[in-house]
This record gives sequence, C-alpha cells and structure tokens, in this order.
Amino acid sequence: MGSVIIALDFPRGDEALNLVDDLGEAGTFYKVGLQLYTAEGPRVVQALKDRGKRVFLDLKLHDIPNTVAGGVRVASQLGVDFLTLHTVGGGAMLEAARDAAGETRLLGVTVLTSLGVADLEATWGRKSPSVVEEVGRLADLAAQHRIHGVVVSPHEASSIRSRVGPEFLVVTPGIRPAGVGRDDQQRVATPAAAIAAGADYLVVGRSITRASDPEAALYSILTEVGLANSNDG
Repeated sequence: MGSVIIALDFPRGDEALNLVDDLGEAGTFYKVGLQLYTAEGPRVVQALKDRGKRVFLDLKLHDIPNTVAGGVRVASQLGVDFLTLHTVGGGAMLEAARDAAGETRLLGVTVLTSLGVADLEATWGRKSPSVVEEVGRLADLAAQHRIHGVVVSPHEASSIRSRVGPEFLVVTPGIRPAGVGRDDQQRVATPAAAIAAGADYLVVGRSITRASDPEAALYSILTEVGLANSNDG
C-alpha cells in the first residue's frame, strides 16, 4: 500500500517547518535530505518529531564500515524512521550499518533517478546491460546483508518487488503527477503507476513544495494514491 513521503528540499529550517505547519495533519512523513540537514543538523529532525511526524533522513551514507555504523547509531538515537546508505559501499559496510540501526529502518540506494545506462557505463567503465539489471544486482546485495529495503525509481519497482519478499521495502522517488515536468530526473512515473509497480512509499518533493498551493497539490496526490491503493487491493 503506497504512502506519501514529502521531501523537504529547502535551504533553511524555517522554510521547511513553515510548509510542515501549513500542511498540518495531511502531511505525516517527511524526508530531510543533505541540504537541509547540513544547514540545520539534528534540530530539524527533533522539530519534526516534536510535531508528531515520521522522518526519513536521506544522507546516502557511504564510507568505511566503522564510520557508517557510527552515523547510523546517532541517527537511530535521533529517532528517525528511515535512513539511506549507498548499497555500493559493500557487504561489510551494510552489515555494520544494520547492526547499529536499532529501530531505524535502513534503505539501500541503488541507482540514482538522475542516471541512465550511459551514465552507469561511464561511471563503472564497463557495459551495463540495463539500469534494471544494475538496480536488481544492488537490491540483491542489500537483501543479502539484512538491509530493510531499497530506493529505486518507479521504472524498476516492479522488477524488484518480484524478486524480494513482501517485507522488503520499496521506496520510489521520481514521482510526478501527470503533466508535471521531469526536472533533473530521468526515470519518473505518476503516483498511480508507482503503486501499481509495487512501491511501498512514494517520495514527492517539488510537485508539492513548489506548487502554487502546496496543500491542494498534496491532497490531489493523496487522492490519486488512495484510488490506486483501492484498485491494487
């Protein structure tokens, strides 16, 4: 059943929290990314928790196992619900992170939604069969090392859902309602399409935060999600 996570991609905490307060009870789950966390640190997470919100801390950790484990441990103590790390960090890093996670659920980042197959080939210096194959390989690595789920684009969600168990989380950014531009992301889909592909959580940012009426934009997406969940059930 798809649920919406609102990405707070703002440079300052007051801007982010003003939006949270404006959206009120309609917004229940928020993503804090690198920009906002660098500007505000743990206090923005605490401010969200004080408001009764769930928090997805999207830091995409990638370092030696001991360093990543320390970061995960601190994030868990902050009470974040989800935390990202790069799956390409390898098995030892993933295991160390999992052991430090406590109640926080870890999500392995596979292939960023801004990348296509040509980008992967340039990065890895080898021919890639497809983005789907690369994402699947990294998702298998995450599952093997007890990570709770992965972040994948809607284009790979169906493939991942078919190869992992129902408890393995599939979180999809790159969500764009019909008629909304792609911005800097290549692999995007509508909320309904992402849910049909098997996504558990949909990360939506600019379609809400940069809308002329963010509350109306959120309600429109929630309505589409609700209808898609009904059809999926």
